[in-house]
Amino acid sequence: MKKIFLLLAAACVTLSAAADEGMWMLPYLQKMNSKDMKARGCKLSAEEIYSMNNSSLKDAIVIFGGGCTGEIVSPDGLLFTNHHCGYGSIQSLSSVEHDYLKNGFWAMSRAEELPAPGLKVRFIRRIVDVTPDVLGAVPDIAGGGEREELVAGQVKAVSERLAGENPGMDVEIKSFFGGNQYFAFVIEVFRDVRLVGAPPTSIGKFGGDTDNWMWPRHTGDFSVFRVYAGPDNRPADYSPENRPYKAEKFLKISLGGYDEGDFAMIMGFPGSTQRYMTSYEIDRLLEVENPQRIFIRGERQAILKEDMAASAKVRIQYASKYAQSSNYWKNSIGKSRRLDVKGRKQEQEAAFTAWAAKNTLPTEGYSNALNLIRESVEETAPYFASSQYLSEAIGRSVEILAPARLAVSKKGGELTEALKAFYKDYNMPTDRRVAKRMFRIVGENCKELPSVFAEVIGKRFGGDTDAYVDYLYDNSVFADERKALAAAAAGTDVSNDPAVLLNKSYTAKMRELAAAQLAGKRKFADGQRLYIAGLMRMQPNKAWASDANFTLRLTYGRVLPYDPADGIHYNYYTTLKGVMEKENPQNPTEFTVPARLKELYAAKDFGRYANERGELPVAFLADCDITGGNSGSPVMNAKGALIGLAFDGNWEAMSGDVAFEPELQRTIAVDVRYVLFVIDKFAGAGWLLDELQFE
Repeated sequence: MKKIFLLLAAACVTLSAAADEGMWMLPYLQKMNSKDMKARGCKLSAEEIYSMNNSSLKDAIVIFGGGCTGEIVSPDGLLFTNHHCGYGSIQSLSSVEHDYLKNGFWAMSRAEELPAPGLKVRFIRRIVDVTPDVLGAVPDIAGGGEREELVAGQVKAVSERLAGENPGMDVEIKSFFGGNQYFAFVIEVFRDVRLVGAPPTSIGKFGGDTDNWMWPRHTGDFSVFRVYAGPDNRPADYSPENRPYKAEKFLKISLGGYDEGDFAMIMGFPGSTQRYMTSYEIDRLLEVENPQRIFIRGERQAILKEDMAASAKVRIQYASKYAQSSNYWKNSIGKSRRLDVKGRKQEQEAAFTAWAAKNTLPTEGYSNALNLIRESVEETAPYFASSQYLSEAIGRSVEILAPARLAVSKKGGELTEALKAFYKDYNMPTDRRVAKRMFRIVGENCKELPSVFAEVIGKRFGGDTDAYVDYLYDNSVFADERKALAAAAAGTDVSNDPAVLLNKSYTAKMRELAAAQLAGKRKFADGQRLYIAGLMRMQPNKAWASDANFTLRLTYGRVLPYDPADGIHYNYYTTLKGVMEKENPQNPTEFTVPARLKELYAAKDFGRYANERGELPVAFLADCDITGGNSGSPVMNAKGALIGLAFDGNWEAMSGDVAFEPELQRTIAVDVRYVLFVIDKFAGAGWLLDELQFE
């Protein structure tokens, strides 16, 4: 493996960073990015951003919950993230009597901060390149299942060693560049996180689905939490005796704003990109994956929306579920409409094929890399399509399966508590309606069906999926909270419950489909690994960045406007004036403006949060390279001070996960001055600002 090690080392030592594309690994900032960042105006050294041995900027950045980023902004563990990132916790703490989604929530002292059940934040304490440890004993010629087994064994051994060296920490090892490089992340997990403040939906979600992924934007997409620790400042389960986490590193706040062209950088946890995607995969994405997701989620969301509009209780129960579904649903729509990069991919593939034939030996495998990817896509196609369809329509959509799974996997008090948590946000009539639609479309569109379709729906109900769904919900104990809890308390055997049998049938089919794709997926892994390594050999003077995989990265660029089409120019920031202009009584769920906000605007009572023109900035643009997972990430100025929170990308660059579009791709961020204005002037929670430090 010496060849690969030298290749990666060269990539980290000799290259200067390209334009604005790149989600860069922190350990390599000094070698790859520092010079370019300083030339663009950055005032921080690489050591101040990331240090192996000392406190640095990275220690203020956390994984928030299961898929977002947050930042510590005070010595006492105060944390900023997006409203949509905190949405699930805000929803779980809400009720009809205390509707924090609709009305917002503001603690007026630390005693009023609300514990958020199940919410965790994760600090990255160490990042270690373990490529030699993982791949050093793996022969170059190893592939398929053999390579998979060898790598898994090495990863397990390295994880165990690092866990022993870092007691009380989690260890995760992730692959980069298609399995050509491996990094270990040592993580400290804090389990007591409390809600401090959240604006009402009319601010935090202003614009709703209509404005999602769009610019100009006027959404106050932020929420405030606090991390708590035990008396030793280490992670602890929730206790009233816990204390605010004492942060060694936190972000200062800038009230100075920004001008067009100013340096901006973002640190966070981008979730997933596919920049090395081939033309074969693009065809599958556009012809199968996206159309199926758009159709299935659209059908489910229409039902949820109707029921949420009819009941305040159901609205609260399904608010987070709907938001999670609709976000990537609209992303998929945009990606399908905007993804026009197949020609560029084909050009790159043709150049790679010619290079490999001329410059490499057949035994090295590069000349066969694209063939392996193509064959994998073709071989797995029918199974992939059915697997995704069933996952979206049944696994993700038919909720009654969740308590059935819990009853099989948990017992006693653990089961009871898990069931109570599930039913808090469950409405059986809504789930029944969704299930009827989902089973109908699965029967009509899916080629590989679970056995229940033939053995139960076909034989017993003559193919009538609606009749089967009615039978399911009329006879399963899991359709009723009281019955489910009673069965759990009594230790009742539920192995023949209709929902358990449905889950068994669904799971068996999913395992069958996974097994049918296994050989093809291993072929794909080999092809992608060789293709990426070959591209790096083919263009040794290019700065290569690994695809996002929800690991800590840094991206940097400038505050910039853009021109989305001929004759159209978008400014680089928006103001509170635009919020007032967008108010729409015909669409009150998305474009309502709170009375207090109108009062402040009419009085121009913006305080110290106005810009030099007397405007109150709401959102702004930067050409930084982000994706899902970066939600809540801090946007920082040249000195590392917080100027905003990233929360979205723009519609014209929905292809960005597959191909970066430098002229169009923009990060949309909420201005920190608007965040502080809402906390102080709108909510009257100015006590929180007393613990912040300003640049």
